[in-house]
Amino acid sequence: MKFTIKEDGRRLLIIVAAALLMAINIKTFVRTGGLFPGGVTGLTLLIQEAVVKFLHVEIPYSIINISLNAIPAYIGWRYVGKKFTLYSIVMIMVNSLFTDVFPPHIITYDTLLISIFGGIINGTVVSLCLLAGATSGGTDFISIYYSQKHGIEIWNYILLFNVGILSIAGLLFGWDKALYSIIFQYVSTQTIHLLYRNYQQQSLFIITEYPQEIADVIFEKTHHGSTIFDCVGSHEHKNTFMVYSVVSSEDAKKAITAIKTIDPAAFINSIHTTELVGHFYLKPRD
Repeated sequence: MKFTIKEDGRRLLIIVAAALLMAINIKTFVRTGGLFPGGVTGLTLLIQEAVVKFLHVEIPYSIINISLNAIPAYIGWRYVGKKFTLYSIVMIMVNSLFTDVFPPHIITYDTLLISIFGGIINGTVVSLCLLAGATSGGTDFISIYYSQKHGIEIWNYILLFNVGILSIAGLLFGWDKALYSIIFQYVSTQTIHLLYRNYQQQSLFIITEYPQEIADVIFEKTHHGSTIFDCVGSHEHKNTFMVYSVVSSEDAKKAITAIKTIDPAAFINSIHTTELVGHFYLKPRD
């Protein structure tokens, strides 16, 4: 593992800020609303509340959260990336510490507002971690592992898994809190889907007179190949070419910018790809 002061310092600052924001979210929105977010965070809070309710003992958030993240962290270290996992452990440790130290603060008692804005903050935190090359832990490790291995995003499948966890919370603590927690998790998932686009793909259809140059620049910018078709325009019956390629949504904008520098007259149709079968290059985690 190689570390640089500029790059790794930036990543560390983002991760610490994300850990701080998540801890504030837990001690304001989540705790006030009595919510149980999905994933390990929700499971940690569920265990805390269950132990208090049935055993009348309060266990620190950090002890439960760090313990539950041990196996997912091993999966990340073994199969995803060592530096990625190391930064994720920093996120888990710092967030756990902040959550135990920060006092609770009430912004609003409106549970619907708490569910929506708490979910937005939670999704933003997870997206910040992912963009900085880390994760908030738990099911995120599994999501990244599966997405990296198969090249698809499974946030919505994680949402369904979390609904099952929240059903347990409903049985123990009331269905109103569980249902509001589902709203929280849904908003969080959609926020991640909006902000983090690495596992989404765009299909590019480019009509151009410079097919090879454009295919070369697509490969240079995105590491994805292209297919070149001979075409005939239906109006002027002029011979031309179409370059077809599938790139990540994250790379689509810079690919289009590079294409326009080669052929300003190129006609580009960019379409969101909902399903992709076959080999698709993904940059490995560090």
